[in-house]
Amino acid sequence: MFTPRLFTPPFGLITKLLFTLAFAAFLFPASGHAKTQPNIIVVMADDQGWGDLGAHGHPSIQTPHLDSLAEDGAQFSRFYVQPVCAPTRAEFLTGRYHLRGGVTGVSEGLERIALREETIADVLGSAGYATATFGKWHSGSQYPYHPNGRGFQEFYGFTSGHWGSYWDAMMDHNGQVETGQGFMADDITNHTIKFMRDNHVADRPFFTLLAFNTPHSPMQVPDAFYDRWVDKPIPSDHRFARRENPEHTRAALAMVENLDHNVGRILTAIDELSIADSTIVVFLTDNGPNGARWNGDFKGQKGSTDEGGVRSPLFLRWSGQVPAGHVIAPRGAVIDLLPTLLDLAQIKHEPKNTLDGRSFASSLRGESTPTPERLLFSHWNDRVSVRGSRWMLDHQGELFDLSADPRQESPVTGDYPQITKDLQTAVTNWRADIAATGADQHPPMIVGHPGTEFTPLPARDATLHGDLKRSNRFPNCSYVLNWQSENDYLSWEVEIPADGRFEVVIYYTCAAEDVGTEFSLHWQNHSTGARITAAWNPPATGAEHDRFPRQESYVKVFQPLSLGEIDLRAGSGPMTLRVDKVPGQAAGEFRLLTLRRIP
Repeated sequence: MFTPRLFTPPFGLITKLLFTLAFAAFLFPASGHAKTQPNIIVVMADDQGWGDLGAHGHPSIQTPHLDSLAEDGAQFSRFYVQPVCAPTRAEFLTGRYHLRGGVTGVSEGLERIALREETIADVLGSAGYATATFGKWHSGSQYPYHPNGRGFQEFYGFTSGHWGSYWDAMMDHNGQVETGQGFMADDITNHTIKFMRDNHVADRPFFTLLAFNTPHSPMQVPDAFYDRWVDKPIPSDHRFARRENPEHTRAALAMVENLDHNVGRILTAIDELSIADSTIVVFLTDNGPNGARWNGDFKGQKGSTDEGGVRSPLFLRWSGQVPAGHVIAPRGAVIDLLPTLLDLAQIKHEPKNTLDGRSFASSLRGESTPTPERLLFSHWNDRVSVRGSRWMLDHQGELFDLSADPRQESPVTGDYPQITKDLQTAVTNWRADIAATGADQHPPMIVGHPGTEFTPLPARDATLHGDLKRSNRFPNCSYVLNWQSENDYLSWEVEIPADGRFEVVIYYTCAAEDVGTEFSLHWQNHSTGARITAAWNPPATGAEHDRFPRQESYVKVFQPLSLGEIDLRAGSGPMTLRVDKVPGQAAGEFRLLTLRRIP
């Protein structure tokens, strides 16, 4: 083997040393990533309110692990998300207001983030990180809207806005249908810990988004957590006490305590791997509480652009880098997390699109950096509120002084007419800017993208024709029933980017008297179909696990049936699922169609 000494030039001592070090670097190159790059774990709760934490003064709940993140790291005194799930997730992923990415709803394709948008997983993956997300995605189902198409190398969870069962649930594992193991919050935590361990062994920095599905309905939680709340008192002296249903609140708080338990498992795994000093842990929620319960008496709850609908905890722990117990006074928002995390990880990146968020890395490190004034906008269902450091204008045009009245109890609109007018103008200008820069809100579903093997077409994304009905008015986890005629059919408005041949599988139920039903899938001049030869008629489930009556659909275990293979030619238009024969009273029920590309 050659050694640097054989190539030592006749220069001075310093030159000799520099040359030797340079040649040694050539012989023994560094690993593919800098050792200083921290791991990043972002935990997002679903429908947990600002007040559902011991750290925020709740008198009954026990959340020691989440509270420890605030004690051992930093927290924002005022941190804002959007009023509902999908908009908040879009803003976390892109660092931009959700409307810029075309996200206007929570189902039927309106939750998809435009493909022109760059995600935090795209950036971190390009920087050498292993990337994964576990749990609720809610930003698109068909690749490249699927997590695997948005920079996440690993995905295990569901892509819908809500799921019908949290026990042994139908899950998506990198595009394939898989049955979950046990209670979903525990299950996705298991997958997260395995991902952490695998990449620690591989000596690769990792980024994971652990997106809990709780305490979103259905209100399901293991006995060990629910039993604590059966006779436990809940706060009764608060702004929404007259509208509160105590049993719903008890179930929600039990679900939060289970979530806290699983966060504790993540923190224990970090300690066991001895990576606390090299791991950033972030916790936030995606909107206000999903019920009238104690929330610091802030006005509003989930779906509202008032303080109670958009206030979220934001805890960030990075041992040795972020001072323990540090409180960030300037207002932060979910749009700030992308630039902040990239800054903390020292990743230099030129964004494809102008970010709406800004980095708080220097503030998190305890540096006294001036923070320029800015306005933050909250939007849902065409309602907009705007906040500065002191003033807030609500969606009805009422002005509040949040420094004196953080709970929005007394508007001061008439006392400050110029401030009110200025903020009204700011809202008008923001709406105009969004209208000019926002992405298409109704792009077609992409089927058979060359970058993926599987494409799902769930019932929730279909348009129903004839007398077909959904199992529930909320489409997210619904299935289709009342299929009684050959004139009834489903359609999906799709785009086929490239020619290919695909195996088609549907997931169905069928009563014994309806065996012989024939389904067929149609695209342009091509079709394929099959006949149901065996009954599969399980009961609807879910109620046995519910702690409180649900509004959403119950679920069934659906049986796969191959419809054969179909040639798909590139193009766009409606793809239809039809019934060619209904021998009995109905054609059964439909939950999901998948297409698998045949090599």
